[in-house]
Amino acid sequence: MVDHVTAGPRADPARPGSGLRALVVEDEPELAGLVASYLQRDGFEVAVVHDGQQAVDLAREVDPDVVVLDLGLPGLDGVEVCRRLRTFSDAYVVMLTARTDEVDTLIGLSVGADDYLTKPFSPRELVARIQAMLRRPRPIGSDREADAARVFGELAIDVAGRDVWLEGRTIALTRTEFDLLATLAQRPGMAFSRRQLIDAVWGPNWVGDEHLVDVHVGHLRHKLGDSATEGRYVRTVRGVGYRMGRGT
Repeated sequence: MVDHVTAGPRADPARPGSGLRALVVEDEPELAGLVASYLQRDGFEVAVVHDGQQAVDLAREVDPDVVVLDLGLPGLDGVEVCRRLRTFSDAYVVMLTARTDEVDTLIGLSVGADDYLTKPFSPRELVARIQAMLRRPRPIGSDREADAARVFGELAIDVAGRDVWLEGRTIALTRTEFDLLATLAQRPGMAFSRRQLIDAVWGPNWVGDEHLVDVHVGHLRHKLGDSATEGRYVRTVRGVGYRMGRGT
C-alpha cells in the first residue's frame, strides 16, 4: 500500500525543503504517519510505503530527494533497499534503526545511507537533519573558486556541474561522497578533521558518531580506485583526519 501525502496550503514555499519529494519507508503505520506529517509541514510532497520492494519500485517512479528508511523492514530489509536505491538514485537516505549496536549502523551506512537515527527519536530532529543536508554549504572559497574545475593527476572534479572523471571515465558518486570530495579538493593543502568535514558536509548541528566520515571516505576511495595506504586522492593524516592527495 502506498500513501501519498502532499504539502498542504500552509506549507511555506520559502522553507528549504519546499517543493521537494520525500519517501518514508516504515512498517509501523503510526510512526510513518507522524514522520510524514512533520515533513509535510516543512513543505515536502510525501509518499509513504510500508514494504521494502514497494519502496524500491516507487522510488524509481517519483525520484525522491530524501528517503527516510527503516532498517528493520520485513522481507526486503532497509539495508537491501538502500543497496538497490544506490544503483539508480542519489537521494539523501536517513536510516532509522531500533537497534543501537554499532554494527547495524555501519552496515546501513556502508550501502550508502547518509545519516542515521536510533529509535525512539524526535521527528523534529529528523526534519532538522534533513534540512541541514539539503542546505549543505558550498565548498569553502569564493564562488569563482568553488565553480572552477579541480584536477589531481588523472582525477578531475567539476564542482559547479557536480561531475567527476577518473582517467576520462565518469565516476558516479552519491551526494555525500561528492560533497566530501569537493570539500577536500577546495583546500588541497589543508588537513581536515572529521568534525570539520561533518560541519562542511552534514552541517554544524549534526550530532552522532563522527566515524561515519570514515565509512563514506572508504566508499569514495573504493570508487576512485584508491586505498588508505596509497592515498593518491584522499590521504589519511594521522591524528587529524583527511586531506586531498596530488593524484600521483
